[in-house]
Amino acid sequence: MKIRIICPGKIRERFLSDGIDEYKKRLSKYCTVEIIEVPDCPDTMPIDQALATEGEKILSKISSGDVLWVMDIHGKEYTSEELSAVMVSALEKGGSTLSIAIGGSNGLSPELVKRADRRVCFGKITMTHQMTRLLLMEQLYRGFKIFHNEKYHK
Repeated sequence: MKIRIICPGKIRERFLSDGIDEYKKRLSKYCTVEIIEVPDCPDTMPIDQALATEGEKILSKISSGDVLWVMDIHGKEYTSEELSAVMVSALEKGGSTLSIAIGGSNGLSPELVKRADRRVCFGKITMTHQMTRLLLMEQLYRGFKIFHNEKYHK
């Protein structure tokens, strides 16, 4: 099983990269996690142009047959148990591969949202796309623990 996380920008904060690395290590028991970073656009670029540019870069990393989720504030909120079930279903549907896109600081391009098979939201709060990456990794790990009926702290 393979999960591909595609996102703009690099993680600069050590505490975030340490957390992401920890969950990547934990997830290795269940799947391979590939993080694909595409260049993010400068804050000086107009928002519409930044969205289009980042969207094109993300879409270029996705094959036509890939199952794609996008992390979207306008997406559906799931419990951890629900997210576990849809994750396993997506991995089965996608030939054991699930691609998940995280937008940049301006969000997601309409083309990327249109291509998505599922729009996932972690709540109506605003968080950085770097923080979203860490929380996504934790929820994927939790999802595998739930699926395998393994104990994980609540």
